[in-house]
Amino acid sequence: MYKDFTAELNWTALHMTRTRRAINELPDLTGVRLACNMHLDLKMIPLVEGLLNKGASIYLTTCNPTTVQDEVVAYLKSKGAQGHAWRDMEDDEWSKSFDLALEWQPTHLCEMGADLTTRLHEKADGPTIVAGLEATGSGISRLGSVHPRYPIFNWDDLPVKEGLHNRHMVGLTAWHTFFQTTHLTLHEKVVIVIGYGLVGQGTAAAAKAYGGQVKIVETNPARALQAKYDGWSVVEMSDAAQYGDVFATATGAHDVITAKHLDAMPDGVFILNVGHVAKEIDVGYLKSHAVHSEPMPYINAYCLDGKTVYLLADGSMFNLTAGFGDSLNAFDVTLAVMASGIGHIVGVGSDYDPGVYLLPESAWMPVL
Repeated sequence: MYKDFTAELNWTALHMTRTRRAINELPDLTGVRLACNMHLDLKMIPLVEGLLNKGASIYLTTCNPTTVQDEVVAYLKSKGAQGHAWRDMEDDEWSKSFDLALEWQPTHLCEMGADLTTRLHEKADGPTIVAGLEATGSGISRLGSVHPRYPIFNWDDLPVKEGLHNRHMVGLTAWHTFFQTTHLTLHEKVVIVIGYGLVGQGTAAAAKAYGGQVKIVETNPARALQAKYDGWSVVEMSDAAQYGDVFATATGAHDVITAKHLDAMPDGVFILNVGHVAKEIDVGYLKSHAVHSEPMPYINAYCLDGKTVYLLADGSMFNLTAGFGDSLNAFDVTLAVMASGIGHIVGVGSDYDPGVYLLPESAWMPVL
């Protein structure tokens, strides 16, 4: 039995007018089989339900099992979607979901992280995909090692995505979630932000606004220089590990905080991740070498050699695992662009040659 989302959806509809308008502008989608690999939380209901109402068939998988809201999946299945996703599903089931989605024979893909595209290109055969969308920097990075068999449109690098969601919302909502989860503020705390891309920039700015003493770790020389020009102190991770009070990873890369760093960190340190992947932190080391408890929801306390390391949401994307993620009004822009991107890949975008392209202005500018 799925939850009755009537009240939440009525409230959402009041504050996501761009999304509603973008969906209304979509053509009839009868015959479109769209496999979606994305976060499955409340804010996705207007898009998926709108696509179903336009005649599309939908298969749902998740780009991150820790952010799935099971009630949302159940609700969308009751409306006609199919899928294989639930919160905290094991890795083998998560991997299986990609194969099931491809066996479903989609015609189009809508992704956050390129899991379906990567899996498809590991196979000699598979469904014939007309076109796809990719919404994340980590997904675009993964596509660099793939020779796509169809056009894929990158909308992560659009100014309304990277400049709004990436730069402003991720860090802001991460610290909101930190306050709500820990019942603490950042005052008197040294906050180490690892990564100075747009997500890191927003995370650092919000931390300073909320009273944190912020320092930046950045291995890319150009971004490190940018951080210095923005007025931040740029430090080495090996040094920061010895004195930081709160660490926020914002790189989308693997092994950013290693076992060596964890061993060096002070007692009572907080670690959270706002990057797309859950492998920025060596969680496996903590689980195999430390005693675990959970003093509060989403606060995973690891006793490591006589000290306590607080790993928030066990290293998963913190603002969406333990919190609500983007505000409705901000995500309205993101979701409207996503809807218009779907209109593009079922329309003129299907005529492009195979490759990765930036979603053209003609596809998304009208929704602003």
